[in-house]
Amino acid sequence: MALSRLHLLLNKPPPLPFLAPSSFVSPLSSSFRVSSRRPRPTPRFSFARRLLCSKSDPPTQSDPRWDEPAPSIVGDLLDYLNESWTQFHATAEAKRQLIEAGFHLLNENDEWDLRPGGRYFFTRNMSCLVAFVVGERYSIGSGFHVIAAHTDSPCLKLKPRSASSKSGFLMVNVQTYGGGLWHTWFDRDLSVAGRVILKDGHGSFSHKLVKVRRPLLRVPTLAIHLDRTVNTEGFKPNLETQLLPLIATKIEDAEMKSEDKKIAPSSSKSAHHSLLLQVLCEELSCDVSDIMGMELNVCDTQPSCLGGGNNEFIFSGRLDNLASSYCALRALIDTCRLPGDLANEQAIRMVALFDNEEVGSNSMQGAGAPTMFQAMRRIVDCLAQERFREGSFERALRSSFLVSADMAHGLHPNFPDKYEEHHRPALQKGVVIKHNANQRYATSSLTAFLFKEVANVHNLPVQEFVVRNDMGCGSTIGPILASGVGIRTVDCGIPQLSMHSVREICGKEDIDIAYKHFMAFFQSFSDIDKKLSVDF
Repeated sequence: MALSRLHLLLNKPPPLPFLAPSSFVSPLSSSFRVSSRRPRPTPRFSFARRLLCSKSDPPTQSDPRWDEPAPSIVGDLLDYLNESWTQFHATAEAKRQLIEAGFHLLNENDEWDLRPGGRYFFTRNMSCLVAFVVGERYSIGSGFHVIAAHTDSPCLKLKPRSASSKSGFLMVNVQTYGGGLWHTWFDRDLSVAGRVILKDGHGSFSHKLVKVRRPLLRVPTLAIHLDRTVNTEGFKPNLETQLLPLIATKIEDAEMKSEDKKIAPSSSKSAHHSLLLQVLCEELSCDVSDIMGMELNVCDTQPSCLGGGNNEFIFSGRLDNLASSYCALRALIDTCRLPGDLANEQAIRMVALFDNEEVGSNSMQGAGAPTMFQAMRRIVDCLAQERFREGSFERALRSSFLVSADMAHGLHPNFPDKYEEHHRPALQKGVVIKHNANQRYATSSLTAFLFKEVANVHNLPVQEFVVRNDMGCGSTIGPILASGVGIRTVDCGIPQLSMHSVREICGKEDIDIAYKHFMAFFQSFSDIDKKLSVDF
């Protein structure tokens, strides 16, 4: 059922996509068109091919004319999801795509040399990324047009000392990260991915990303014969004692391999099963003695794919919030591909992808850190050079606008009573603007109007969401960033089902609608914003 990359069937690279207001067509078309981009290197993992559908429409050549629709990015999103098992892999893949698109990699420790028309990005902790392009007509005091999302998702993470054993099994100690639906992690084919700190032969150290593609771990459920009330009283596992994955049956000391015996009980390596270390070494082509540290997530091995009778859904882990991250990333890349795309732009277009949103954002690589605002100040100072004027940075912030993009709650057909009667976002009907009077979302009437006006100009659908008064409301990075220095913010998201499950669902059409909406934001917000006067 898996299809190899469709663009490899093409004999020559197609023209690059171009987006203009008249290029937007009805986003609810039933056809699915795969983006025919320039061929990329052969995928490193044979298993990570797109799982599209049993039969698909033939690939179409995109024509960058004003009267042609933008190509679908759904196939490319599936590739991105299958690459991005962890926040580190998501950032590394975004980095690869930005470099391929001609963006210049910056280092936060170096001096920056920026120019109007330039495209730049930097990473922090390889789990946070900020990319930006400078309009060719940039002037001091011009604002930033930003789309912000996050790279992390609820998951299980290995504890610093993960090795344990129970009843003849080798178990892996894990801790819960974020507010996951942990019962969905039972009876899944699981593995590990993340980063490992390695030493080399010259006394220095490096970090390498690792992904064990084969099923390695399993959290088995208890048979119903031994838990007769589970269907009536609910499945309520103890997260400390009953959520431990097993990796193997216990290996007796007499059967241990000779290389395992070289690990002293007091060594840091003894904190993890020697079998797990062997698997990591095979993936990294290193010795156990080279491993100095690790940060590993437990991941579901089932690939992301299309599903449903009409192949209209995306079934995947980590849709929250890699779907938003990828739509934002592609929108930024595709709105500055062609000569002239930035010729009339006065603002700075930016995408910021943060880590640790699922646990409050209070980290060096989270939205609670001043990463984005420090970058904004450096950009303004660098572009101003000797022409620095009073309040340049502050004026730029007052002219700026932030789109906080995080997945939204789509209407669940089995639980309609959980939704406010007049605010029930549907799948396949477009981006959802989130409202909350208690500022759990940063949306205001003004920011909602401006973001909806972008959609109206380009004939794109928009939905709205308000949580019921008798239920609690989640939050996003929007209020954190909005209150940091006072930037106008709208909270929005792609509607989905099964949020925070190991396997989530969203609509295929909504991905392309979000992509078009974000592209329209970058291309037309400067003109729309000029038409609204408030504090004058």
